[in-house]
Amino acid sequence: MHRLNAGDRTMLYLIYFLLALLTFSTFYPFWNALVISFNAGQDTSLGGVTFWPRAFTLENYDIIFKDDRLLNAFAISVAKTVVGTVASILATAIFSYGMTLPGLIGRQYYMIFCMITLYFGGGLIPTYLLIRDLHLMNSFLVYIVPVLINVWNMIIFRTFFKGLPEGLQEAAKIDGAGHWGTLFRIVLPLSGPVIATLSLFTAVNQWNEWFYASIYIENAHLLPIQTILRQILNSNIVTENVSTLDAGAQAALGKVQKVTSKSLSMAVMMVATLPIVCVYPFVQRHFVKGVLVGSLKE
Repeated sequence: MHRLNAGDRTMLYLIYFLLALLTFSTFYPFWNALVISFNAGQDTSLGGVTFWPRAFTLENYDIIFKDDRLLNAFAISVAKTVVGTVASILATAIFSYGMTLPGLIGRQYYMIFCMITLYFGGGLIPTYLLIRDLHLMNSFLVYIVPVLINVWNMIIFRTFFKGLPEGLQEAAKIDGAGHWGTLFRIVLPLSGPVIATLSLFTAVNQWNEWFYASIYIENAHLLPIQTILRQILNSNIVTENVSTLDAGAQAALGKVQKVTSKSLSMAVMMVATLPIVCVYPFVQRHFVKGVLVGSLKE
């Protein structure tokens, strides 16, 4: 800093100020939602709750967890996120590796068919009929099978695989490894950054997905947490469904009446968001290489 002239120091301070402002504008909405979720609903309706709860309470979270379905829904969300992410990444990686093989007959036509799916979809009704004919209605597999292959992820995988040194795969073939051995012993172990990045994106999509359950699932025991939380908000549980609560909830009726829709919605958002937010720090170091890998070589 002492070697910089006045103009350079001014520009550096300006950059720091803008970065700090950007960081604050990004972090504050999440922090404010967290503060409101721990603030009494009636007090929140008065306004002025910004950086710290003015009337701290856990009532908002008490109302959410009064529903016995929530723990089961949380387990379903975790299961479909883990199984769906692993299955999708594995299937997409296998498909991507096959698309890099020069001896694959019709490879260009397969790529064209894949690209078409990025621009055109079948529509809700044809998709519903397909899911029904595949006997995936009211099945856990409806969360896994329809999203098993992601074309965009396939393109990123394919580009990364093509960027690996050809000598590695040739050496594996000389040692007697086939395509499966080359993929699982050479290619995938070297693909840590792209696997970590695409796994996170896939996991976020799986965790936040609620539409499939609302259309294809009627069994309440198979509903994920996102769908359950959406139903809690839509049912206006605070004012309309008090009579359906159990004895413990009835005893807490006085507390329930102090909760507003805004405070409840903020608590719901925290419950649905925090698990994924906690995962980000563990894969953050892979982001730059993993996200930009598609621009390295094609």
